[in-house]
Amino acid sequence: MALLDVNNIEVIYNDVILVLKGLSFKVEEGQIAALLGANGAGKTTTLKAISGLLKTEEGEVTDGSIYFDNVRIDRLPPEKIVRLGIFQVMEGRRVFEELTVEENLIAAAHILKDKKKMKQNMELVYSYFPVLIRRRKQLAGYLSGGEQQMLVIGRALMSTPRLMMLDEPSLGLAPLLVKEIFDIINRINKEEGTTILLVEQNANMALTIAHHGYVMENGRIVLDDTVEKLRENADVKEFYLGLTEVGKRKSYREIKHYKRRKRWLT
Repeated sequence: MALLDVNNIEVIYNDVILVLKGLSFKVEEGQIAALLGANGAGKTTTLKAISGLLKTEEGEVTDGSIYFDNVRIDRLPPEKIVRLGIFQVMEGRRVFEELTVEENLIAAAHILKDKKKMKQNMELVYSYFPVLIRRRKQLAGYLSGGEQQMLVIGRALMSTPRLMMLDEPSLGLAPLLVKEIFDIINRINKEEGTTILLVEQNANMALTIAHHGYVMENGRIVLDDTVEKLRENADVKEFYLGLTEVGKRKSYREIKHYKRRKRWLT
């Protein structure tokens, strides 16, 4: 049974702007699911619909439903969703710049009542990101981009998440750092059993660690399959893996032989 089940949801901003248009997908427990698509496809909006953060931007889920471990969450406030075990790592490495690395980690553990567990989680974070040990007393605003990305992922680990949602973790990082970050994400999934929903424009990298992939366009899922099949899909190769003719760009909707894949409707 899926840990996360998004059923035919619609999201509207400011009562007029329809962003998600009947979006449906599932994330199986213990797996990494990649949500791919160009800017404006609705990927970040999808994450915010799940984490309950839409309300901070005058958005709301107006139709459909979202279930996490059989609990309906699309009507819950963000703080309750976090306590259920969902943690969203925002795009852009949003650290608390005027706090130290260690204070950033402690701030993310506010839902833990057990101080022993908080200490264990901090040791876990440092085991995945040894560079943060040397930086633990340093202000987070002075970290490099790669170190800040490590910190925000570590901050997510502090809450012992069952589902970690990562929004563009490769953004603005050098290729070697991107590989290092993705290797650690893969380890967290395998070693901790953390389910991961990965939003990423770097399809090549995302499809190296994910189990299942979804392609979004204009607020809808237009293609879903295992990553093995997506990597061999001619359309994915052309439009998302960079294997296209020079200067040629298309939409899935322009592909005559494209057949819309299944959806899970309530």
